[in-house]
Amino acid sequence: MHREEIEAWEHDHTFGQDMKRPGERRTHIVIALTAAMMVVEVVAGLAFGSMALLADGLHMASHACALTISALAYLYTRRHAHNTEFSFGAGKMNALGGFTGAVLLAVIAVMMGWESVERILSPVGIAFNQAIAVTVVGLAVNGACVVILGRQHEGHDHHHKHDHNLRSAYLHVLADALTSLLAIFALLAGKYYGLNWMDPAMGVVGAVLVARWSVGLLRTTAAVLLDKQAPPSVQERVRSALEADGDARVADLHIWAIAPGLQSIVASVVTSQPQPPEHYKRLLPQDLHLAHQTIEVHRCRDVHALHDAAAKPPSQPSVV
Repeated sequence: MHREEIEAWEHDHTFGQDMKRPGERRTHIVIALTAAMMVVEVVAGLAFGSMALLADGLHMASHACALTISALAYLYTRRHAHNTEFSFGAGKMNALGGFTGAVLLAVIAVMMGWESVERILSPVGIAFNQAIAVTVVGLAVNGACVVILGRQHEGHDHHHKHDHNLRSAYLHVLADALTSLLAIFALLAGKYYGLNWMDPAMGVVGAVLVARWSVGLLRTTAAVLLDKQAPPSVQERVRSALEADGDARVADLHIWAIAPGLQSIVASVVTSQPQPPEHYKRLLPQDLHLAHQTIEVHRCRDVHALHDAAAKPPSQPSVV
């Protein structure tokens, strides 16, 4: 067989991962805004004695690091998209970036909670007016970052909806906005009602909410990194599509994510009237974005009997 004939059956595993994503440019903008505001809040928190403000600044510092990781993940994925050492391309670097960001979220949640409890036990004086002014500016910056990333995060593009790296960045800036809002509420309560304990208490509340976001993102990204099977509803749709053709039965089925919004499928079809693999690939639902399809076909004389035997529970031995 000539090389030209073999090339007709070959394909790459880039799946569009070599293209620059809109979320990448937005992430760079947010990194610059977050880093600048982080310096202001940390310095102000130390100078004015506000735990809520300091926690917000430290929170933003961690998020600046996490956002940088997200930016590097985009860059790595794009540059290694054609690297044949990756079986299905470098798309999972996106999920790895999101997983790393989730771990950082968890670490910061613990730090925020620990420092807040210490401030509850050992209160310090707070310069309310200055702290409130800085926190309001911080909230404005965080709100701008949420809008910048949120427009893309909430978009209708299928691949962007599954961009775990972008989701990680979005949750980080959303957490920043939340801690800024809680800090303002706590500082106002302390200034006008003398409830100084509200300042560190809001740090605890923010830590709990951030921890919950972290757990959700860890579960989602870990499922991608560990090649977790697609949801039962997706498996059933694929199985029904393949078995709708004549007497075909699906004997083995694996569907898993290989990149944002893209899945791979390996299926074994058993039938008494086998067709070429391309025939069964055309039966697959197009909206599932099954980018890499491997279908193997096996001939069986009585596929219905085989299917019934597989579905029948094993007989129990009789007891005399």
